[in-house]
Amino acid sequence: MMQHGNYQEVRKIQQYVSNMRPMFNKAALYSDRTQNYREPYEPDPGDTVTIRFRTLENNVDGVYIVRGEEKTLMDYAYTECGFDFYETKIQVEEDPVYYYFEITSGRIRCYFGEQGLAKEQPIYTQFSIVPGFHTPQWAKGAVMYQIYVDRFCNGDPSNDVETGEYFYIGAKSQKVLDWYETPQPMDIHRFYGGDIQGIWDKLDYLQELGVDVLYLNPIFVSPSNHKYDCQDYDYIDPHYGKIVEDGGELLADWDRANAHAGKYIKRVTDKKNLEASNQFFAEFVEEVHRRGMRIILDGVFNHCGSFNKWLDRERIYEYAEGYEKGAYVDAFSPYRSFFHFYNENAWPYNDSYDGWWGHDTLPKLNYEQSGKLYEYIMEVARKWVSPPYNVDGWRLDVAADLGHSNEYNHRFWKDFRKNVKEANPDAIILAEHYGEAREWLRGDEWDTIMNYDAFMEPITWFLTGMEKHSDEYNGGLYGNSDAFKNAMTYHLSRMTEPTLEVAMNELSNHDHSRFLTRTNKKVGRVAQLGPRAAEEGVSKAVFREAIVMQMTWPGAPTIYYGDEVGLCGFTDPDNRRTYPWGREDMELLEFYKGMIQIHKGSESLLHGSLKYLHNDYQRLTYGRFTRHYKMVISVNNRQESAFLTIPVWQLGADRSGVDIYERMALTTSEGYTFDKTVYQSKNGLLEIELPPVSAVVLRKIPSNKS
Repeated sequence: MMQHGNYQEVRKIQQYVSNMRPMFNKAALYSDRTQNYREPYEPDPGDTVTIRFRTLENNVDGVYIVRGEEKTLMDYAYTECGFDFYETKIQVEEDPVYYYFEITSGRIRCYFGEQGLAKEQPIYTQFSIVPGFHTPQWAKGAVMYQIYVDRFCNGDPSNDVETGEYFYIGAKSQKVLDWYETPQPMDIHRFYGGDIQGIWDKLDYLQELGVDVLYLNPIFVSPSNHKYDCQDYDYIDPHYGKIVEDGGELLADWDRANAHAGKYIKRVTDKKNLEASNQFFAEFVEEVHRRGMRIILDGVFNHCGSFNKWLDRERIYEYAEGYEKGAYVDAFSPYRSFFHFYNENAWPYNDSYDGWWGHDTLPKLNYEQSGKLYEYIMEVARKWVSPPYNVDGWRLDVAADLGHSNEYNHRFWKDFRKNVKEANPDAIILAEHYGEAREWLRGDEWDTIMNYDAFMEPITWFLTGMEKHSDEYNGGLYGNSDAFKNAMTYHLSRMTEPTLEVAMNELSNHDHSRFLTRTNKKVGRVAQLGPRAAEEGVSKAVFREAIVMQMTWPGAPTIYYGDEVGLCGFTDPDNRRTYPWGREDMELLEFYKGMIQIHKGSESLLHGSLKYLHNDYQRLTYGRFTRHYKMVISVNNRQESAFLTIPVWQLGADRSGVDIYERMALTTSEGYTFDKTVYQSKNGLLEIELPPVSAVVLRKIPSNKS
């Protein structure tokens, strides 16, 4: 215990220092959960973790780390670029660790948690460490590319779905002969012929673009072009793979019974076609890996399709060789427990099964009542991440809906993770989820999510004022940088760092309108407005601003095929137009390539901290930084120029001299440039002029002092 006399002497010294100190600078206080302020930032149980806190030189009396009821004074570590750094070491065990900081400066006492500076103790927004939670290193900051397979490239016309091959949701299958024809409002049965061979043919293109990871929408046997209604989890659809044994008849003009769809039955039940397609896919993955890229498959495990061999509502498998009777067909089917039937006396051909959201084409899988189903899906989870396929992970469709209770849902995903990681420890588990996902992101279920809340939605509202389906315009959110910051700060704080660095940051995807279309601010869908309306009045300048933010934001920037060449479209099905080979916007493509190169070549963009530096109406400036590398990104979405004074000292710049910044990219309403221009900051402030509707990326040239 400190003696009273010594305590008085210490207080006199502290008071003297406080009197000599400049005004307390709150903007200088900083810490986060990146490797810059926590080392190791993905610790294992038993590891000793160094935690850092930064403040302006001679700015505070003390920094404490608070863990529950325990408050510990942090040690002064070093001073660098005008900042004092404090450190402490803690040993972590099995349980999660939660902490925040308490800062004192004279009579001032404040707190710092996940959402930044606070006047009150941030009990519900503390930093967290989940010992043992690791996400794949290859996915951190990776450039992903989402492919809706039927609409990307037709590499093998011999496997195309034929017109009249089968009947589904009120219409027969249709082979679209014009590649450039836009989708129809009811598009589920229309096929353009895209396939895995087509992706293989375009791997050179994807490599040149800078893609690290391919994410494919579902590719297992299915009657729709979206394939979220799986028919057979064990096989790649031969219409995407290989048809080596063809034959059978198309449906007659008058016929609607798929039990008579001889050609379709031959194509999707003949084991020669199925095995050939699986073998072809294995070879494709091997080629993807040979090129240094990865591949993620779409797993739809909440529900299957009415064509599924376990149910067989369409009676495709009823008389097919080598298949058991489906649960719709026969009360004694080995798959009866896979589904919940409301009427136990309706066989044969019992259509009283439970459908996801009431859709009879999407029967919900009944895991709680079927251990056999559970084991089957766990085997599927292992199969595709194991030899000979060796895919690099799963994207999980409507993952929070699986099961009939929240308790079972968590149990299932815990077991799913164990199975996948045992088969392939380097595989990623990435879930589709809207809203709060924290309860699934504790290191024992999902690795990460499709980042709607902390990327797609806030950026869309800020830059366009549009909702992500183009269903609403909100002038109160358009250009509202405070709302943007608040949304981002809150939702980013709900993810741990292992989750955030691999989060899928998309501007568009198969479920929402294309971002370029949102820039025209037209509210509606293709059925009401028509396809041409999606292309009218769009702003490529605003789109380029969004691309700049996508490539400089924490996470894994994910391009929806065709976005890079200016593809437009309202929400599905219009967002599923074919890639416009031969009609690309080459200028936009070159901009994407340049921004991807900047992203991949910048340590601060891949693993750096994030700090807001300035914001007002329609303008936002933020920094990404590590100890040695600093970048500044500024967006001006106004129709007039902006003159900004940016406090770059907050990133660790020199406050007493001159620092040099190099412009890496500039996009304006007139175009863009990657030509280098040099700026100087003086006394920690950088003055720049931004043209109308523009964004700039600046890189600090390292000096000996930094």
